[in-house]
Amino acid sequence: MGRFSIAQDLPPIQLDRPDQTECPFIVPEHYIQAENGFTFERVNSGISNASTPTILWKYGLHKRFEFRLITEWNTMKLPEAKYQGLAPVTIGFKTNICKENGLVPTTSIICHLTSADIGSKDLHTPYLAPSFRFTMQHTLSSRFTLAYNLGAEWDGFSAAENYLYTLTTGISISEKLGCYLELYGFAAKNQKPDHRCDGGFTFLLNSNMMADISGGFALSEDSPERYLSIGFSYRFK
Repeated sequence: MGRFSIAQDLPPIQLDRPDQTECPFIVPEHYIQAENGFTFERVNSGISNASTPTILWKYGLHKRFEFRLITEWNTMKLPEAKYQGLAPVTIGFKTNICKENGLVPTTSIICHLTSADIGSKDLHTPYLAPSFRFTMQHTLSSRFTLAYNLGAEWDGFSAAENYLYTLTTGISISEKLGCYLELYGFAAKNQKPDHRCDGGFTFLLNSNMMADISGGFALSEDSPERYLSIGFSYRFK
């Protein structure tokens, strides 16, 4: 979410969390950014997931290109078992395609590849899991933005792709406080569409630190019932 516009040489930190819509903005060149999130998801009465935490590491290699690494400590509770450990590690990049110009949004593409066996043995998957998405954002006014993603991902358990969409509106309540509302979902072959809704708040602690809280719920019968997430992100050179 890139929501703020405080005037200074380096723009305030801009995040890909807490919404599901990844932002099109690149981490400043030679900066490291860590986006930390603790997420608790209830799938149904017998299944739940906890990420404690998920960390998206970014490094700005160029003003239009960043390297990305995702590490996640995951706990999955099933009716018959509990699995805990480091989820398969993900590497990738984001590169900016174009800047906003009239009706043309700021646009970037994000590509990731999740390993099958770099992580705890209980969480290994049969396949490598690639993903990609185009991420786009329009500035509607000094306080409002409209952003959306389109892409596809694989889950590592089968060779079937899963298409995704997101649509979010960002609102700057004040110079430091922002909020968003979002629709997002997934569609796979021979499966019912999975539609969800979420919302949350961000608070800019200073130009290099941001805190957030968010939550969401299912719009489709077979979707995870609800989730709650809190996060803290920072960058440094």
